[in-house]
Amino acid sequence: MEKYEIIKWLEIFDKRIKDIKEVLNIDQISSQIKLYEEQMLEEGFWDNAKEASNLTQKNNNLKDSLNNYNQLIKEYEDLAMIVELNDVTLFLEAEDLVTNLDKHLEKTEIELLLDEDYDHMNAIVELHPGAGGTESQDWALMLFRMYKRYAERNHFDFELIDYLEANDAGIKSVTFLIKGLNTYGILKGEKGVHRLVRISPFDANSRRHTSFAACNVVPEINDNIDLKINQEDLKIDTYRSSGAGGQHVNTTDSAVRITHLPTGIVVSCQNERSQLQNRERALHILKSKLYQKLQEEQDRLKKNIGAPLTDNAFGSQIRSYILHPYAMVKDHRTGIESSNPNDVLDGNLDEFIHAYLKWYKNNR
Repeated sequence: MEKYEIIKWLEIFDKRIKDIKEVLNIDQISSQIKLYEEQMLEEGFWDNAKEASNLTQKNNNLKDSLNNYNQLIKEYEDLAMIVELNDVTLFLEAEDLVTNLDKHLEKTEIELLLDEDYDHMNAIVELHPGAGGTESQDWALMLFRMYKRYAERNHFDFELIDYLEANDAGIKSVTFLIKGLNTYGILKGEKGVHRLVRISPFDANSRRHTSFAACNVVPEINDNIDLKINQEDLKIDTYRSSGAGGQHVNTTDSAVRITHLPTGIVVSCQNERSQLQNRERALHILKSKLYQKLQEEQDRLKKNIGAPLTDNAFGSQIRSYILHPYAMVKDHRTGIESSNPNDVLDGNLDEFIHAYLKWYKNNR
């Protein structure tokens, strides 16, 4: 990389870092951290454990933001030092520094788009196949693997909650938790119908098939949110749990299915060791889903809009994955395309997620 190219990149990075500093309000963050830490030293701070835990988490999040900003400054200064030293041999190293800083800035800029109330929470993800039997069930399994790989690639914790295997191939439904800072905000745009077009491996005549699967994403609400659920509104069923691959996890009815009668919302959990643990986990997820439903209804009333599109069929898809007669993945909201569906299905969703968050910010 030539010296003039490095200088040009430094000018671009300088503006982006200044914009980030302005949005974050770094001076205010530093003052707020100091204030929080003074409160944490006060006598009786832990008397109210929930409030203390909430404040501690806020303080940790602010520290993470400040540390991230300071790291951006360090990376910028390392690049500027190469120009100052004017050593041609160091110019060869500049390309990697430019690439890494550009990616770091992109990641930070995306995180700044996550400014809604529940964006910082963990994400509960559900997948359901559409009409089409084996084809759609296999497609739902492919999506499940895609999101699991996405979690692995981004170092998020992945926790399976409920897995219902189909008889022939694929899955009838799956629920899982992706844990990490901002995972709900990052993944909220995945909610909707996903469409697959391919030559079916289940068709003896090798015909092209179109399959659909629905993805739902819910924030995992914490214990600080007070939402009461009447026990008489619940229908609770137990059954024998079975894991991926069809094997029985145990020989007792430890799996739990809870139906919220007023709304028809159904939550199942079979991944915990005991019926009691599965019941508690299912109730926690039900609480999250009910809270999201309440918030969505309030938002619709404020905006005077109808219910969201939920048809798991043609015409309602948010994204198409074409494997035949050509290779392409296209997001129908943002227009973003990829000619490498295998890479996308291996969990490389960053381009689509980042484009959606920018689109959402401009259209909400």
